[in-house]
Amino acid sequence: MTAALIGQDLATPSISRDQALRFITCPDRELPALLAAARAAKEKFKPRVITYSRKVFLPLTNLCRDYCGYCTFRRDPGDPGAHTMNPDEVLAVAREGEKLGCTEALFSLGDKPELLFPQMRDTMRHLGYKSTLHYLEAMCELVLRETTLLPHPNPGLLSAEWIARLSTVSPSMGLMLESTNRELLNPGAAHDNAPDKLPAKRLRTIEEAGKQRVPFTTGLLIGIGETMTDRVDTLLAILDLHRRYGHIQEVIIQNFRAKPGIPMAHSPEPTLGEMLRTIAVARLLMPIVNIQAPPNLNAPYYEELLDAGINDWGGISPLTPDYINPEKPWPHLEQLRRRTEAKGFQLRQRLPVYPEFLHSAISKSPLLSDRLRSARDHEGLAIIPRAA
Repeated sequence: MTAALIGQDLATPSISRDQALRFITCPDRELPALLAAARAAKEKFKPRVITYSRKVFLPLTNLCRDYCGYCTFRRDPGDPGAHTMNPDEVLAVAREGEKLGCTEALFSLGDKPELLFPQMRDTMRHLGYKSTLHYLEAMCELVLRETTLLPHPNPGLLSAEWIARLSTVSPSMGLMLESTNRELLNPGAAHDNAPDKLPAKRLRTIEEAGKQRVPFTTGLLIGIGETMTDRVDTLLAILDLHRRYGHIQEVIIQNFRAKPGIPMAHSPEPTLGEMLRTIAVARLLMPIVNIQAPPNLNAPYYEELLDAGINDWGGISPLTPDYINPEKPWPHLEQLRRRTEAKGFQLRQRLPVYPEFLHSAISKSPLLSDRLRSARDHEGLAIIPRAA
């Protein structure tokens, strides 16, 4: 594979599946040419700038009916650390984030825990809500009305009705596809005893969001037992949905990190080379889609991912930890800025919804429209509060 050949591939809307399979498994001697092509594609898309979203992380509940082999976030009722935030807690964290210049309230929660746990049904009744999704909707609206933060929920599988309801109180939402490999649900695999991780169900949610023109974040989780072919096919599934509906605002390439106490504690983590190849292939398959990789999961070498064609660092919090990967702290924003600039880019703060998707979000409700219009600058990025 030569640089000239890759350049030729860039002349088309995206590379083919066969090319993607060849690039994602390329030998080390061909990696520099692959990275050069991916970075060139990124620069053609969004030149000289790397964005991030300053956020607070709100773990609305860590009760979850899925048992994934890589997860330390989820809890059963009665487990140490099991918790559902009350409205006062939600608002207190959001207001502290507001003081630090945050513009995103990232809501993460287990997938419909009340369907498995009667204790969660009791909690919802006590709080005055029919279900976890009803509660999430109310908390998104609370943050939207009482602070300048914009909600971005990750609630798991959603029906058409719930996508419509949540889209009136959040400008964007997300669901990681993770992988299209159904075999990951087999006994002993990463998604064993995690029925909500069935790829077809997750694809339906992402597709329904597309039908409703909801700006949507999705992506891959690599290193959980999938093959290189699976990674390419998962990217192609996302690309197919985006070509049909145009709503994929961001594709995350997230790497598995091993942790003590999980079933996959001794599973190998993806290497830097795997991350670089997967990101580069994602960029070449989707040259005009925002590609993100989390810096905290790729420390200490995270700035090297810029060479593979990402244009965004995702959500970074100056206040709250990454509750999904608490052992991996966010980089300090000044450090992130310095490392980004050392690679030749300017770091800019965005909203949870990307500038090119603002028009879709603004149309969903008057309240959302008012908040977005007051939060965006002339480029559709975040207005930086003086306190930040």
